[in-house]
Amino acid sequence: MKSVISLKGKVDVIDVVEPSSAVNHVRVETLYSAISSGTELLLKRMMNEEPMQLGYSAMGIVREVGEGVTHVKAGQRVACYGAPFVNHSEVLVVPKHLVTPIPETCSSKEAAFVGLGAIAIHALRQADLRLGESVVVVGLGILGQIVCQIADVSGNRVIGLDLLAERCAKLKETCAAHVCASVEDVSSVIESIQQHQGVDAVILCASGANPGMIDQALHWIRDRGKVVIVGDLKMDFNRELMFAKEAQVLIARAGGPGRYNESYESNGVDYPIGYVRWTEGRNMTEFIRLLAEGRIVIQSLITHEISLSTMVEAYDLLRESPRDVLGVLVNYGKELITIPSTS
Repeated sequence: MKSVISLKGKVDVIDVVEPSSAVNHVRVETLYSAISSGTELLLKRMMNEEPMQLGYSAMGIVREVGEGVTHVKAGQRVACYGAPFVNHSEVLVVPKHLVTPIPETCSSKEAAFVGLGAIAIHALRQADLRLGESVVVVGLGILGQIVCQIADVSGNRVIGLDLLAERCAKLKETCAAHVCASVEDVSSVIESIQQHQGVDAVILCASGANPGMIDQALHWIRDRGKVVIVGDLKMDFNRELMFAKEAQVLIARAGGPGRYNESYESNGVDYPIGYVRWTEGRNMTEFIRLLAEGRIVIQSLITHEISLSTMVEAYDLLRESPRDVLGVLVNYGKELITIPSTS
C-alpha cells in the first residue's frame, strides 16, 4: 500500500507493508486524511535516519474488526486519530479507543479532521472555561479556528488573534468572536468587555511565535487565570508576572487522557468514566457530534484538497505559502465506495 513518509527531512510517497490486524483493533480503508500543518512540518524537519510515517487524523470505511471491538461494524464510516496507528496511508489498523463511528449527518471530509478536533477540545478542557467566561486564542491556523468555534458554541466570549488578515477574515465567517490583528487590538477588546478584570484564559495555538507571548498572555488574564500552551512555543516567561496573579501555565497534551498510554491505546483498557470523564476517545466522539449537529463547520476551513500522489507538493506549499493554507485534505479517490447498511 502507499504511505507518506519523512526521511532525513524529505517527504516521499512509498510502498509499505500493510499493518497486521490485531485484537482490540479495527482495520480501516482510508477515504480521507487531514494534514496538521504545525505538527507535521515539525516532524518533517527532523533528520531521522529511518522512514517516519506522517499524519495522525483520518476517516474511512471499517473493513475488519478484531476481537474485543463492539462499538463499530464492518461497512461503517469511522473517524480515526493518533500516530503511529493513524497516518497518511491507504489502509490503517487502529486501536478501538481511537476509532469513533460517524453519523449519517456528518460529512466524511469534515470528520477527517477528528484529530485536530480532539486536540482543540482537550485544550479547552485544560482551560476549564465555564458558561460566559472569556478566552483569547492566539494563532488562527486550522487548530485555532476550531478552538474558537467550539468555545463560541459553548457560550464563551472569544477573542481571536492572528497577524494574517486572511485568517482573521475566515474566523469572522464562522463564529461570533472578536477578531484582532494585533496585540494592541486584543488589549483594547479585553478592556472593553472585561472592565479591567482580564480574561479567564489564553490558549496559545501559535507555533514559533514571539518568545514573549506567554508574558503577554499573563498580562491579559485575570487574577488566577490560566494560560494553556498548545503550539510549539518557546517556554520562556516571567516568574513575577505569574506569581502576581497566581496564574496557571498549562500544557495541553494532544487529544486528552490516554494519549501515549500503551495500556489505553494499544491494549484497549479504558479509563472508568467516573474517574476520567473525557478521554481522547470521548473527545473524538464529542467533536464528531458537534459536526453532525451542525454546531461547528470545518468545510469552509478546507483550503486545499489533494491526492496521495501530490503529497510532496503539499508539504512544499505548507512551507512556502502558509498564509494561503488552513485545512489540507488528502483524498484517496475512493469516496464513491458503497457503504453497506449497519442496521
